[in-house]
Amino acid sequence: MSRRTWRGLAVGAALAIGAAGSLAPMTPGGRPETPPGLDRPLELGVEVLLDDLSELEDQRVGIITNPTGVTSDLTHTVDALIAGEASGGYEVTALYGPEHGVRGGVPAGAYVESYVDERTGLPVYSLYGPTRKPSPEMLADVDVLVFDIQDIGARFYTYIWTMYYAMEAAAENDLQFVVLDRPNPLGGRMDGPVLEYPELSSFVGLREIPLQHGMTVGELAQYFNGELLEAPADLRVVEMSGYQPDEIVADWDLPWVLPSPNIPTRETALVYPGTGLIESINVSEGRGTTKPFLWFGAPFIDETESWELAEDLNSRGLEGVTFRPASATPSSSKHAGEFSGGLEIHITDMATYEPLRVGIHVLDALFAHIEEVDWREGGECRTAQDSCWIDLLSGTKDLRAQVEAGVDPDEIVDGWDEELAAFAATAEPYRLYTDDHPGRGRNH
Repeated sequence: MSRRTWRGLAVGAALAIGAAGSLAPMTPGGRPETPPGLDRPLELGVEVLLDDLSELEDQRVGIITNPTGVTSDLTHTVDALIAGEASGGYEVTALYGPEHGVRGGVPAGAYVESYVDERTGLPVYSLYGPTRKPSPEMLADVDVLVFDIQDIGARFYTYIWTMYYAMEAAAENDLQFVVLDRPNPLGGRMDGPVLEYPELSSFVGLREIPLQHGMTVGELAQYFNGELLEAPADLRVVEMSGYQPDEIVADWDLPWVLPSPNIPTRETALVYPGTGLIESINVSEGRGTTKPFLWFGAPFIDETESWELAEDLNSRGLEGVTFRPASATPSSSKHAGEFSGGLEIHITDMATYEPLRVGIHVLDALFAHIEEVDWREGGECRTAQDSCWIDLLSGTKDLRAQVEAGVDPDEIVDGWDEELAAFAATAEPYRLYTDDHPGRGRNH
């Protein structure tokens, strides 16, 4: 498989899960019409399940979800499954919240408490805090765990690790685990280093998958079950119908629901695997601005340096992107309340934009032009024995060493080819949306 195959597959699915409020025309049966350029309309995993609730009959159901667990008409999965209890012969008994919580308003990294949901009266158990794997007590009234959360395709986005731990708990407690599949914002494209396990295992990367993994949550669940979990779960993936991860599609005509507070748009999801690495240095990645991950800057970057950065990055031949000098004052996170010079990223072509390549070039340019730029830990991040935030985010200690040594960013990116090819071969049997297995709403 060539590098272009895993990095250059067209952006599909939720990357283009449409701008907020852009709802598709509906068929008489209540499903969205086929957007231009697609063979058939997209039907989400939750919608496939709602068409046939028989597999939940006589079960006590726990739901792991957040605000992204919605149907095409924005009905929340919890509400839809509660409404189906009478006809389906099951009972929803508990909810489980990942980072940011079931309702999605908790800031990144903040502790999420367990509580009783006012709307439904159901207990809501936190899976982000002291307990990240559901305990037997949390699962006492559950026969089947249903997972319905929109991932955005980056290894350091924590929802997939909430799923991993929940699958582990399901296996240990003899529960069925059902994944309602959703699109990957980056389609089938893979990129980045495969995590060095177990040395760099953390909740921003538990196991050995690429930084940009190129799989849906359903495909990842199958991969976890088949390759990584010591004891496999009783897993069922409710596939989407009409999902084409390699199709160049500008808009799936589905509403974009924020997966977390700092991923407000589909463009943000696209850049996140690359510019998310800026979290590892003392430059703001745009949290607390109107352009998180699409803007970066710091109070020690002046106007002249902003122009120099833009000129340099725009001269590097990076596809699908233009950089523009722009200043901002973050309201929270790094450099809160401080006027900061920096750059805004403008995506000009989603199909050719490579998040990781751009992210590494940005790090390289910042270290080359701005004397004050340093790793987030500063002087504590200096030796090969240190495990710094950049190591945990990237999943390798090589990236930090290469950036510090001034290795050409394209050489860094091309150096991942062999491990990506090996992962792609291992992951292939777990793919659900290939030419031989296009995904038509089957359950597995």
